[in-house]
Amino acid sequence: MRDDTDLPFDLPAVGRKKVSAAFAGGWLSSDGGVLLLRGVERRLGLAKRLAKCLKDRRSPGSVTHPLEEMLRLRMFAIAAGYADANDCTALRNDPVFKMAVGHAPQSGEPLCSQPTLSRLENAPSKGEIARMMATMVNLFCQSFRHAPASIMLDIDDTFDAVHGGQQLSLFNTHYDERCFLPIHIYEAGSGKPVAVILRPGETPDGIEVRTVVKHVTRRIRGHWPRARICDATMPRALCVKSHRYRRKLVISTNKPG
Repeated sequence: MRDDTDLPFDLPAVGRKKVSAAFAGGWLSSDGGVLLLRGVERRLGLAKRLAKCLKDRRSPGSVTHPLEEMLRLRMFAIAAGYADANDCTALRNDPVFKMAVGHAPQSGEPLCSQPTLSRLENAPSKGEIARMMATMVNLFCQSFRHAPASIMLDIDDTFDAVHGGQQLSLFNTHYDERCFLPIHIYEAGSGKPVAVILRPGETPDGIEVRTVVKHVTRRIRGHWPRARICDATMPRALCVKSHRYRRKLVISTNKPG
């Protein structure tokens, strides 16, 4: 086997500083910011909370990567700009991602692979997904130090272009493209996310939106029974039936006491 040799020339100095080129940098990563996300995630306990919503159907004796660890890797990868699970084929050996998930950067075992993550993404039942979303609403409410007197929910569907034949993707004539059309809910005053519901690319009708609003407000009421809740916007998707429900909601939560 041939040994590597050093560069046979010197690089020009920059600002009287010597410039060197070497290939002995060890384990390197371009995603150092992920360690900041690790601190936030640990403070919130997000991966642990979401993992408790899922039933691990794998054989206990064959489990290498716990659900909490897998969720943590997937969240960090998406936040760092790696939207596809395929990216985790390389990230599973990245020293920064390994540290963020809880492994030693060099001696630690590789993180879970793309096929393992893909199975995780397709595993949750409808009930488990509902529990995960309820957990996110709980997290939103717990982010306030004191119960607010009122909050304003900003609700709208959001165009998400799809390139391929993913499940739930449909052709939407308004956008003239195949897409998902998830419903996003934010608290208008603080800008904090309340809930995001992934859904097909068809425009939601009033009944669907009314159902989503009902479940979200019921969860918020469990934390803040006296808070006044109203909507900041009226998206085009909200039809008459939904409007009637929203009007009833504002009136009922505007009572004194």
